[in-house]
Amino acid sequence: MGDIRNCPRCGKIFGYIGRPICNSCMQDEEDEFKKVKEYVYENPGANMAEVSQATEISVDKIMRFLRDERLEITGDDSNMILECERCSKAIKTGRFCDHCKDDMASGFKKEFGIGNKPEPRQEPDKKSDRDKMFTATRRR
Repeated sequence: MGDIRNCPRCGKIFGYIGRPICNSCMQDEEDEFKKVKEYVYENPGANMAEVSQATEISVDKIMRFLRDERLEITGDDSNMILECERCSKAIKTGRFCDHCKDDMASGFKKEFGIGNKPEPRQEPDKKSDRDKMFTATRRR
């Protein structure tokens, strides 16, 4: 089991296993996400304030769903809500635009030498005489 922590949402003690909140609060968050997702599905084109008011879910929490790539802004590129944290370009979901994601991934690969190592040269196996091919006349 991981660390023992207090849930920042409800204050209860829980066994931390990589999630920042307890299982009960995690289920509550999942229910809230489903509520937002259903509203957005049934009301395409609704803005953030409408979604928040109709679902009684805070704008901050809806923004977190967007940043966690659980929701996506649809429509044209005139998004004024979500920006890439690296270059400030408007994005539809997540924290970074595709260009910055690719750039960071290639930087990580270069820094950690992933994918840049040449394959090790393999020496041909030395075979015994019995494994070699011979012509029938030569072998006699």
